[in-house]
Amino acid sequence: MPELVIRFLKPADWADSVHIHYWNTYPSDENTHWPGVPVTVDNDGWFVYRFNGVKSASVVFNDGNGSQTGDLHCARSGYYANGHWHECEENIDPRVAVFSGVSVARQSSSKASEKPLHVPVDPNGPLGDFREETIYFLLTARFNEGDPSISFFCRDRIKFNSETGEPEDPHWRGDFKGLIKRLDYIRDLGFTAIWITPPVENRSGLDYHGYHAYDWTRIDPRLESPDATYQDLIDEAHKRGIKIIQDVVVNHSCQYGIRGQVHIDHLPIKYYVPQGSEQGRVDHGPYQGHLGNYAWPNRDDIDNPVAPDWYRERHHSDPEGKVPLKDPKTGETIPKPGYDPGRFFGIDAQTLDPEWYMQHGFICGGDWESEAVQKKHIAGDCINLATDRQNVKDYLIGAVNRYLDMGVDALRIDTVKHVPRDNLLEYVNAWKAHKPGLFVFGENLVKGYGWGDLGGGDNGPSFIRPWWYTRLGHDPRNPHSGGDSGFPQLDFGLFSTFRDNLSRGSFEGVARVLEMDWIYGNASTLVTFLQNHDVGPDNDFRFRFKGEQWMAAAAYNLLWTVRGIPCLYYGEEIEFMKGAPQDVIGNDDTLDQTGRAYFGDHLTDENIGTTQSHPLYQHIKRLNRIRRAIPALQKGEMSQVHEWGSGMRFVRDYRDGTSYAVVGLSIGSDQDIAVENIRNGIYRDAITGKEISVSNGCLGFHVPANSAGIFVLNGAGKIGSTGVYLR
Repeated sequence: MPELVIRFLKPADWADSVHIHYWNTYPSDENTHWPGVPVTVDNDGWFVYRFNGVKSASVVFNDGNGSQTGDLHCARSGYYANGHWHECEENIDPRVAVFSGVSVARQSSSKASEKPLHVPVDPNGPLGDFREETIYFLLTARFNEGDPSISFFCRDRIKFNSETGEPEDPHWRGDFKGLIKRLDYIRDLGFTAIWITPPVENRSGLDYHGYHAYDWTRIDPRLESPDATYQDLIDEAHKRGIKIIQDVVVNHSCQYGIRGQVHIDHLPIKYYVPQGSEQGRVDHGPYQGHLGNYAWPNRDDIDNPVAPDWYRERHHSDPEGKVPLKDPKTGETIPKPGYDPGRFFGIDAQTLDPEWYMQHGFICGGDWESEAVQKKHIAGDCINLATDRQNVKDYLIGAVNRYLDMGVDALRIDTVKHVPRDNLLEYVNAWKAHKPGLFVFGENLVKGYGWGDLGGGDNGPSFIRPWWYTRLGHDPRNPHSGGDSGFPQLDFGLFSTFRDNLSRGSFEGVARVLEMDWIYGNASTLVTFLQNHDVGPDNDFRFRFKGEQWMAAAAYNLLWTVRGIPCLYYGEEIEFMKGAPQDVIGNDDTLDQTGRAYFGDHLTDENIGTTQSHPLYQHIKRLNRIRRAIPALQKGEMSQVHEWGSGMRFVRDYRDGTSYAVVGLSIGSDQDIAVENIRNGIYRDAITGKEISVSNGCLGFHVPANSAGIFVLNGAGKIGSTGVYLR
């Protein structure tokens, strides 16, 4: 076996000694402990390290004093200098010691002896390599109803039948029983992981989505049935080889506090009387008499044992809210028509308990692109927690550990940019330490490239941008100032280009984003998507995908073959609510008019056959099957990326040719693809089964419009059946 030899040109401002930290070696599986092993001094600033019995490896060079490269991968001997690999020493200027055009920043010497801040994911560990999965994302309460007895109407946005005036379409309509019933549907579609919205108990006027947590230690009763608990869902998913990804909110609670921990001052809502009305005459669908929780005997939103004595006494003694109550803050007696609604629904940030909550007011205007997002409350029903306090850490970390112990396989972290990176990594790494090998990814919403201080027209600083959270450095202009944090993000940068390319039937601009993959700790672990419950790639990012069906098919061809972990939002497989706003926009909009409409009607025994025969359902099903069979599409490095609007091509290489694929994509029209400088051998197309022998390092093939060519070196040939968009 040829010896793998790496020569490294040390930057002038590094310490005199250089170490190499390596892992993921092939064919052996070896790794070092940080900071690695010393590298031998060569000459003129060069250092050399020789591997024995190794053909490829992932490496990081560092000086043991705070300076380091990013994560690198080498599959052949070479020279690494100035942020680039070179096959020989010619044309390398040893006087220039920079990486990717940015000087490597040295961290303070006090950090030198510390261990890396992240807990690395072991792809061979007990939970496997999550890059092998594909994700189906659903709002549990809107997916499929299994137990009508636990369905629930929120106070806001109730839909009333225009003819009968009766309420219909409960906000909390889907449940675990309904999801368990359709696990086989998701598995047939080919997905191996399900991301569910936060299942913990919620409180809000519109909390069906789970992002207004009231008790992180309990599952919301509007999701569980006696014969369909959260544990049952986890167990039934695992029986089918499906992993459960739990959505977790770290940065905020609801507006009512946290049960058993902290209370937020309010008057009980059952005493609220709208102006011009009187107590006992409220008629708001299921809310009769007043707006207190209609499903609870005590008709209240708060059952918090740490609430004031007077509150808890009224919770039990006056469920109808009729006995006069003196407001302890103002001395006025309620119920009183039109009495200050802020005392029932509002928040005074200055009166919040500083042991649990931030007290800097509410986000407004330009705050969303500044440091204010990490200090101010998101909204009146999203009250920011003091995430740096130990009591908050202990509570949230302990609560989520319980779900990990139940069998939850991965976590998705909400509203990432609202928590400073190093603080948030305390939570992420604690969960990883509790469950080694755990995959955790985050949501850092960006409507643009998200490059922060690196430029690209970004109007926000790096420290709130996605790439920052995937890294450990502290130089906002240099991602290489720190290595991989082990906390990948949803790929909003790639998504944001779709408004200008895929939604117009083009790939133009995709390559520009992929060329910036070096800014991330590990771009292959980013979670890619076309749309989700908040955004879509059209107009101002507010709508479900509006494009033609063939455009969506081409988008999935891209997402299932480029680096990253593909994620599908429920209903995309049948163009569900195509072009609808993702969330309510108008004052009178109800959920059935949005991208969060109830999906279960398409999953009934009568309709499921039609649903599964949809061209996009069959298209995604085949893409999942193809990706599952080809490791290079899951984990291979990308190279030779080139796009020209109507077409695109690239190479995916996993473990130095162990799995090797040449991919060509077309959109809008047929394309002839040619790729040079590839490995010689026999290639077989996973789409058509066509076989091509390559002896000169060049592969040429034809791709019909909106289809793909996936030529795999020594591949098995055609995978799945010919369809409308893969042919």
